[in-house]
Amino acid sequence: MRYDDMTEAIGNTPLVRIDPAVHGLVNIDLYAKMELLNPFGSVKDRAALQMIRPLLPGAAERGDTVVELSSGNTAKALALIAGMHGLPFKSVTNRMKVPEIKDLLLLLGAEIEELPGQAECLDPTDTEDPLSRMHATLSANGSGYVHTDQYFNERNVEAHLHGTGPEIVKDLDGRAPDYFVACVGTAGSSTGTARALRQHDPDVRVIGLVAAKSDFIPGIRTIDEVHEVGLFDPGVYDTLETITSDDAIDGLLTLVRRCGTPAGPTGGGAFQGAVRHLRPIDATLTSRRTAVFIVCDRVESYLSYLRERRPALFGRPSRRNDVSTLTAEEIAAAPTVGVEEASRRPGLIIDLRNPHAYRALHIDGSINIVDELFAELLHGGLPFGRRQPVLLVCPVGEKSARYAALLRRMGHLEVRSLAGGVIAWRDAGARLVRD
Repeated sequence: MRYDDMTEAIGNTPLVRIDPAVHGLVNIDLYAKMELLNPFGSVKDRAALQMIRPLLPGAAERGDTVVELSSGNTAKALALIAGMHGLPFKSVTNRMKVPEIKDLLLLLGAEIEELPGQAECLDPTDTEDPLSRMHATLSANGSGYVHTDQYFNERNVEAHLHGTGPEIVKDLDGRAPDYFVACVGTAGSSTGTARALRQHDPDVRVIGLVAAKSDFIPGIRTIDEVHEVGLFDPGVYDTLETITSDDAIDGLLTLVRRCGTPAGPTGGGAFQGAVRHLRPIDATLTSRRTAVFIVCDRVESYLSYLRERRPALFGRPSRRNDVSTLTAEEIAAAPTVGVEEASRRPGLIIDLRNPHAYRALHIDGSINIVDELFAELLHGGLPFGRRQPVLLVCPVGEKSARYAALLRRMGHLEVRSLAGGVIAWRDAGARLVRD
């Protein structure tokens, strides 16, 4: 094969059968759509090219900057494509959590602007959210930006409606699979692929996978976050199921070690979620069925993520006092207080949000210890006395509840989490200050 440029190599990724000895399904053939083999390394290559292509004419002459609200694979693909056309790229995000991705974007010459935000992705209904204000600025005519707008751009969906989905049907000899399992991020790949498959067979069952609340799986949104994404349509999915970061890592290890597939956490989560959903169905079948899931990207970009959560994989001792070791019962029993009680409660207030969000608005008298740093402090033991009253604060009260549960396990009986987080505090009209 000979191409004029790298973008011509996007698409036509292989559909690979997973050995039944690995997944254990008897009556279902399970296939992986290997999107990690796109030239820039992920399923987002398709959407990036589809979104940016109509915006390129005249962009170099005007000196425009390509910009996207992304901290991951979409940003990576856009940075590479922009560079091919002599255009600068800027990533705007409040979700830059994976060091390898950030370093790679900087290596590609991208500018990264990290902004505060009350949620982990854009909420277009909140005009005061800094990301929403940035979205409005970028969308303005004559702004000097080429904005691909992945959360709302239908071309994100069309890349898979005309690419990923038809390729799956072709590789299955003109048949759509009986089951399609997809992790939900921007919802572009799951929506577009599902539409294409159902054009061939309206009975295709689509299983959407979202991350557990307050859990972090790169590339997968929580159920609350997906409802903030403009492309998300719950009607696309026959069911939405939750997976955890442990599920994603377990699936990743299976694909890496048993299938020769260097999949990232999203692909691992898709595999694990698919097998879990299909296993009880498989036991009832008397004829063969087919299922497909997507391996979105490669593992190399997530080594720090894996090292933090599974240090034993790298020959390191397990970390003490880690939120990942909490049980569901401990999290459910986390000590919380509402806004009224918290406003009367003296003590140390620790805001776990990123510094940008803290500077934008915070509770008067609180101190900012970003959650990653707070986690490091706890690994060494309690950073304050057991009798010190402490109120933990995060955007919506989920992350702070986990840390409150961990501190309670460590013997700190005076810790509380602010129920509903800073958003509940704001909505109650309680005082917030700005640096």
